[in-house]
Formats: sequence, C-alpha cells, structure tokens
Amino acid sequence: MSEQITQYGGQAVIEGVMFGGIHSQVTAVRRQNGTIETYEVSKKQISWVDTLKKIPILRGIVALTESSATGAKHLQFASDKFAEDEEGEPISKSQSSWALYLGVAVIGVISLIIGKMIFTALPAFLASIIFDPYVKNLIIQNLLEGAIKTILLLAYLLILVQTPMIKRLFQYHGAEHKVINAYEARLELTVENVQKQSTLHYRCGSSFMILTIIVGVFVYSFFSYDSVWERIWIRLLLLPLVIGLSYELLRITNAVREVRLLKYLGYPGLWLQKLTTRQPNDDQVEVAIAAFQRMHELDQQSENVTSQVAQPC
Repeated sequence: MSEQITQYGGQAVIEGVMFGGIHSQVTAVRRQNGTIETYEVSKKQISWVDTLKKIPILRGIVALTESSATGAKHLQFASDKFAEDEEGEPISKSQSSWALYLGVAVIGVISLIIGKMIFTALPAFLASIIFDPYVKNLIIQNLLEGAIKTILLLAYLLILVQTPMIKRLFQYHGAEHKVINAYEARLELTVENVQKQSTLHYRCGSSFMILTIIVGVFVYSFFSYDSVWERIWIRLLLLPLVIGLSYELLRITNAVREVRLLKYLGYPGLWLQKLTTRQPNDDQVEVAIAAFQRMHELDQQSENVTSQVAQPC
C-alpha cells in the first residue's frame, strides 16, 4: 500500500523554510558557513482547540491564529541565526529562552490582529471618502472597496520585493512550494526532482489573502451603513466571519484543483503568488528538503510510538 499523502504546510523564514506536520514543526536555515541548522518543536495537542478545528468557519480563525503564534517562534529562531552570522556573536541562551519565544508568539498574534484591522479599516475609509459621494449602489461600493484593497496589497508586495532580503525570502517561499508539490506528486525529494516543480500552490497563504478580499466584497454587500465610521466598525465586526469563510473557500479550491472547470476558482491566488514566490537556487531547495524530511521523520516516529501504545499487551 502506498503512503498516504498528508496535506503539509509551511512558510519561508530568513534564509530558510519551516514545515509543519501533524506532530512536529521543523525549521531549517542555511548558516553563513554553508551548514544547515534545524529548529524542532513538538506540537502540543489541546483538546478544545482540536475540537474547534473541526467546526467550519471557526477552524479558519483558529488555524490562522495558531499559525501566527507558532510561525513567530520559527521566525525568531531564523532571525537569531541570521544575526549571529552577521554580527559574529552567538545569541545567549537567555535571549533564546522559551519565555522569549512565547513572547514572540504573542506578539505575532497581536501583529496579525492589528494588521488585519488596518488592512480592513483603511480601504473602507478611503472608499468612503473617494467614491461614496458619487456611488450609491451598495454592491458597487463594495467592489470599489475591494479594488482599493487589491491595489494596496499589490503595491505593498511590489515595494517589498525590491529589497534583497525579501527577494531571498520569496525564493525560499518558492522552494517550500516546490517541495510540497514534489511530495504530493509522490516523487523522491531530490534537488533535481524538486526543481522541476511549480513555485505555485493552491493552499498558499497568499491565496488566502486574495480570497479575503473576494469574500469580503460578498459579505459586506449584505450590510448597509450610514457613515464612514459605521462602515469601518461593520467591517471589523465581520472580519472573523470573512476570515472563516475565506479559509473554507481555500479548502474548496484545493479540493477541486484537479477538476477541469472548477480549478479556475483558485487562479486569483495563484496569480498573486507570482509576486510572493521566486525561483529558488539549488542551495535553497536543499534547505527546504532538509526541513521537510526532518519534519516527516519526526512525524513518522510519533505515529509509530502512538501505534505501539495503542496495541494491546
């Protein structure tokens, strides 16, 4: 029997890639001396969180919050190693303590919330000031607001990609997608096989960003407002619903990506990924493979332990 394909996810970090499995998360980074260093975290099972992950709409909010918290710790690890290489001094143990990483995780979640609020409120404010005096149709108003969001997002990404560090980050993002695509195609994870894969993937967070704009236009069209401030508050109150629905739509687009007519549902997200991913070099792909293989190895070890415990004496 062939191995079951699990839907793994990951993210790019400074000079590396993080992959998250069922039981573990692993980040691999390329050090300045050419070696690859890994950071491994076992995922803790929390019963009430696992329950929420099974509830449509709510699971999207939980997944986004959880990924922001855990991702922040891996980003901090990568930043620490990059700083060591740049400054030539190792980060002290106290600086790299779990207390610090927990604080970073909290900051990551707070940053996510603030970022989402700003990205929601600013386009609503601009649309009200620029278009509302001339456009009275609610649906058209929301379409124009969505257009402003899209323009702001594209402008933000186009500015980011001009910096050398972000260009390398987007290369690692491409390497992450290539490894996932190779794994899902059941190919051996060699640099040669991985480099043949696409840098685009339906489950990417970039796709999620564009889906929140599309879903927002639809959801907001059911709620009228009398002032710019009321418009902003409605958007902020509906933000969890938009996030939850966008997550469900992302799952659907991934599920139907092999269906000839329905695969186009995921194309807006794939188009955006042409900005957020770049072709990686072989060294970057090697780092991504190292992270994935170690994560997969740890997951298999955890599964073996679980199955042994479950066996009767």
